[in-house]
Amino acid sequence: MPRAPRLVPDQRRPRVRAPLRPVRVGRRRRFRLLGYAVIAAVWGTLALATMLLWFAHDMPRPEAALEAARRPSLTLQDRSGHVFATFGDVVGEPLRLTDVPAYLPAAAVAIEDRRFWRHPGVDPIGLVRAAWVNLTSGQVVQGGSTITQQVAKNLFLTNARTFRRKVQELLLTLWLERTFSKREILEIWLNRVYLGAGTWGVDAAARMYFGVSARRVTLWQAAMLAGLPRAPSRFNPRTDPSAAVARARTVLTAMADSGAISLEQSRAASAQIVLPPTPRLAAGWFADWVAESAQSLIPENADATVHTTLDGPAQAIAESQLGALLDGPGATAGVTQGAVVVLDAATGAVRAMVGGRDYRQSPFNRAVLARRQPGSAFKPFVWLAALEKGVQPDDTVLDAPIRMGNWSPADFERRYLGEITVEEALVQSINTSAVRLMQQAGGPRAIARVAVRLGVADKLPNDASLALGTGEVSLLELAGAYAAFFNGGIRVTPHGVTMRPHAAQPVMDPDLAALMVRMMTAVVTRGTGRAAAVSGHDVAGKTGTTQDYRDAWFVGCIDGRVIGVWLGNDDNRPMKSVQGGGLPARLFHDIAASMR
Repeated sequence: MPRAPRLVPDQRRPRVRAPLRPVRVGRRRRFRLLGYAVIAAVWGTLALATMLLWFAHDMPRPEAALEAARRPSLTLQDRSGHVFATFGDVVGEPLRLTDVPAYLPAAAVAIEDRRFWRHPGVDPIGLVRAAWVNLTSGQVVQGGSTITQQVAKNLFLTNARTFRRKVQELLLTLWLERTFSKREILEIWLNRVYLGAGTWGVDAAARMYFGVSARRVTLWQAAMLAGLPRAPSRFNPRTDPSAAVARARTVLTAMADSGAISLEQSRAASAQIVLPPTPRLAAGWFADWVAESAQSLIPENADATVHTTLDGPAQAIAESQLGALLDGPGATAGVTQGAVVVLDAATGAVRAMVGGRDYRQSPFNRAVLARRQPGSAFKPFVWLAALEKGVQPDDTVLDAPIRMGNWSPADFERRYLGEITVEEALVQSINTSAVRLMQQAGGPRAIARVAVRLGVADKLPNDASLALGTGEVSLLELAGAYAAFFNGGIRVTPHGVTMRPHAAQPVMDPDLAALMVRMMTAVVTRGTGRAAAVSGHDVAGKTGTTQDYRDAWFVGCIDGRVIGVWLGNDDNRPMKSVQGGGLPARLFHDIAASMR
């Protein structure tokens, strides 16, 4: 039987291989993806943790920030006990929501964060709404920060506008929402928000602006307080009453829109807004001067109330009279600045101080810090030095040309009277006689010693021109030195803080002081200072005018008060023939007559 043919390998029937099972392949792929996901999650978590650590490593500890230190406050009272200035951070009584009228927190929520009670600390809806309102109005009308965010920013962070600070603000916001209830967060805001004029919290601001505790504010007052955080300087009722009123009405409208009050209540409260008269920025220069000098008298890092020597009515008179003169005859005569001090001759207590035309425009204190030549207002020290050498008011002194090296002083009138009495030489403010009396008294060094003994602290020139007042002094120290002439020869130290009486320090013979008063009284009754005379009162003083009419002075005494006046220009520009016996003496008269 024949055998079947044998197949070679290429001729064999191909074997069919079973296909791979898709289940096994899919499972392997899922395990691989899961592994990648786990690795990505681990690294992502590490990256996020690293990023959060980078953002949070220098964040303040929230618990400590809630006990935030503040600048100690300094409160200044005038001699009647009225508060006229505050420095540092002024805070009021910590209040709970139950302590204040319900419409006060409602006003804050209505204008600052209408969804405060519903959002988790950050309000995306509020952000979108604020962006839309600002875009359609063409200006920033609403802010997007919630009250919680404001607490986080104001308590813990700086005002730096960086991405890092915004992330830190978000972290702190979430911490606040997790740690405190909504009521507690709102209480923190009400007690710690800055409301202008150095006040922190609604109670301090209510007392500052309305004179009442936040417990007793009216609806419109609550609205005005709630409107301040957006721009405390711009909406401050002390600095811009009209802007403050407009902002309060905006808050009242927002309260009505949110349902916190009715439309009728909003309209009624809006009609009731009446701010007390805006107090003048009275005694700004005095307040700055006292605040600086009081630092050594108050406990460190502690709140303090300082009783000062300021006389409120006298301060108001000095400010208004100087302002009226500068706006009137002073403007015609090219006078742009001035300064006034009023102090008690017996004690040196400063009762009024005006350091310039307008404190808001220029807080530079020309009564204390400016150094100007006093001209002939320095001559009383020359005359006192001569009296101490035995010269008498009725003795004679020559008024005639005199030359000292290359210098030859002359009088304004350019005429010479010959032999005149020492008193008459002071009455007429004779320059040549002043130089001759200085020589009799021992020269410029002797005159400087007399001036220093009475209270002039500035360095004085060591040449004959000192007799004509070429040394630079401040108005305050010159007025303080004059006090010894009028109090029987006792040196006083001008001061603004109420002090215990110190032992008297005699610096001149009382009889010589009486002679000086006699001669300076004659200056007012029949000499260069006649414009300073006040009917029915004894007035004594001395005029002073410097070269080219750059400075004009009058310093005198009436009823135990020394009043010093300086007029001039900050850039040392000459005035139009203004002499000490003119506008300064008239200003002395106007102030003195108004204080009677």
